[in-house]
Amino acid sequence: MAKALFGHVVTPAELRVVEENAVLRAKVRRLERELEELRAQRDAAIAHELLSMTGDPALA
Repeated sequence: MAKALFGHVVTPAELRVVEENAVLRAKVRRLERELEELRAQRDAAIAHELLSMTGDPALA
């Protein structure tokens, strides 16, 4: 039945490639989330620094 669902016989090498692909996709998603968080932190730090340059303590 499983072979019918795949439409052909899947070799162990193909399964390994599929598994590696899934692992790499998960890693890319994790790295994209991390990059988004780092960019947000950088933008917040830049905004804070710019506000502190205005000299108005209420903004900083």
